[in-house]
Amino acid sequence: MICNGRWRLPVVTLETLETRDSVRTTLAGALLDSVADAIVATDREGRITFWNPGAARLFGFDAAEAVGQSLDLIIPENQRARHWQGYDTVMRTGESRYGAGDVLAVPALAADGRRISVEFTISLLRDGEGTITGMAAVMRDVTERFETMKALRRQLAAQRPEVLGS
Repeated sequence: MICNGRWRLPVVTLETLETRDSVRTTLAGALLDSVADAIVATDREGRITFWNPGAARLFGFDAAEAVGQSLDLIIPENQRARHWQGYDTVMRTGESRYGAGDVLAVPALAADGRRISVEFTISLLRDGEGTITGMAAVMRDVTERFETMKALRRQLAAQRPEVLGS
């Protein structure tokens, strides 16, 4: 902060720290409960420990149905082995082959059995000593965009012989 042409450091008091923590807690609660994206947290074994209203909208399971269940609830059967191999590696090593903030795209299952496409980011959850306790993911439904791109690719592939033949 600049005051009278000089740099002044802000004064940090117990009160400002408590206010910051209060704002942080309020903000976190508001985001977790009202954001449109699905936010899902799991423990080290992949059991769902948190399921926000966005997750209920995206997948069709309410929190009471999802919390305590395995992530298999939303992972298509043919994707499970690969998922759990990666999940176990991350829980064991704390490292992912995906960088911080990388957006991943995968198929998922909705409560009615439909396959949907989701994009998501992950974040490791740690306790006070830094031990990994689980993972959190923020997910978004991209099914419509995925289907549109798939249709455009098919259309382009069908036109290629005509384009190449002229």
